[in-house]
Amino acid sequence: MIEESAHVVATEGEFVWVETQRQSTCGGCAANQACGTATLAKVLGKRRTRVRVLNPDWNPAWNHDDVRVGDTVIIGLDETALIRGSLAVYATPLLSMFAGGLIGALLSERWAVSGESLTLGLGVAGLIAGLLWLKGFSRRIRDDSRYQPVVLRRVPG
Repeated sequence: MIEESAHVVATEGEFVWVETQRQSTCGGCAANQACGTATLAKVLGKRRTRVRVLNPDWNPAWNHDDVRVGDTVIIGLDETALIRGSLAVYATPLLSMFAGGLIGALLSERWAVSGESLTLGLGVAGLIAGLLWLKGFSRRIRDDSRYQPVVLRRVPG
C-alpha cells in the first residue's frame, strides 16, 4: 500500500475530498545543484492536488463519519492498482499506435503504396483507438473500489 498524508477539505457521503501536497524526493543526493529534476521541482513548486478518497469508516445509519473537514489523514492506494493504471495510461495508447503503424507498413509493402502515408495514418488511427479504449477503461474503473485511494487512518492532533 502506497501511503500519503492529506488534509480533508470536504466530506461527501462515503467519500472525502482531500488535498495532498506534491512531495519531491530531490534534495537528498549529492547531485542536487546540478540536477535538472531538482531545478524543475523548484520552478514548479509544491502544488496541492485535490483527490476524492473512499472513506471506509462512513456509515449511513449513523449519518456522520469519523473524518471531518480540517482533519489530517493518511490515505493509501494499492500498488497493484497503481501499476495497472499506469500500464493502461501509458502502454495501451503507445502499443496501439505501434500496432497501427506496423499494420500500415505491412499493408504499404503488400499494396505497393509509395511513401509512408498509410503507415502514418494507421499509426495515428491506432493511437486514437488506444485513447478511446482508455476513456472506456477509465469509466469502468471510476467507481471500482480496487482503484480508489482510501482513508487508512486519522493523524492525531
